[in-house]
Amino acid sequence: MKRRLLQYAYLMRLHKPIGIFLLLWPTLWALWIAGEGSPSPLVVLVFVAGVLLMRSAGCVINDYADRDFDPHVARTRDRPIAAGRVKPKEALILFALLCLLAFGLVLLMNSLTICLSLVSVFLAATYPFMKRYTHLPQVYLGAAFGWAVPMAFAAQTGEVPKVAWLLFVATVLWATAYDTMYGMVDREDDLKIGVKSTAILFGESDRVIIAVIQVLFLLALVFAGQVADLGAYYYFGLSLASVLALYQQYLIRKRDPQACFKAFLNNNWLGVAVFGGIVLDYLARLNA
Repeated sequence: MKRRLLQYAYLMRLHKPIGIFLLLWPTLWALWIAGEGSPSPLVVLVFVAGVLLMRSAGCVINDYADRDFDPHVARTRDRPIAAGRVKPKEALILFALLCLLAFGLVLLMNSLTICLSLVSVFLAATYPFMKRYTHLPQVYLGAAFGWAVPMAFAAQTGEVPKVAWLLFVATVLWATAYDTMYGMVDREDDLKIGVKSTAILFGESDRVIIAVIQVLFLLALVFAGQVADLGAYYYFGLSLASVLALYQQYLIRKRDPQACFKAFLNNNWLGVAVFGGIVLDYLARLNA
């Protein structure tokens, strides 16, 4: 039983928490802005637990969807389903269980949040199949990750205001940029097996297009800050995020797979910088 549970943990990618963090930061941005620096502890607890559950569910259904592709990619061939350590049927059962647990948490929230959560489950369940039909699965991932933003506002305030949609757009842009960096790691293998991605679509223009997307992402956060009436600490956080974006551009300059993966991982700190700016800004208001 212990070995079985360990394989399920690997399937949920609990040993690689970067995906949890990349989903968590926009959720926390939204919760802190929606709560004006003092979000409800219950709402925060529900959303943090929901992030853990839904990211895990996303990894499970992704590996189920890619079970015929993963054995042919060096980075993924040792995943539990690809290596035959977990059966596809087991993965589907685990996915359903994780979604049910997440939905049980959402039932503690208001009716608007519950309705929005249905969209979240749909996005999480369908995202892994997008790479078969479109070169824009990274954009779809952004929508899946970003949907936590309107849900957070709905849970905290009972509505989804303009600033929520600006943060949603920012999250879609951010995820498109960092997941394209991730796609650059697997580009050669993906070309061989016929998997689509923005890294393949952008081709030799990948670095320039990522840079444009990063600028648009930061502009969306600037507009969100203006709508939310955030101050100097927030924009200091955005300045740090801009420096980190430049560093990521430096890392991907030669398209070396290891450096591109390092750039992808660096986005965790970008998320921290933005969140830190938001928290400090509201703390400064409370102490003023």
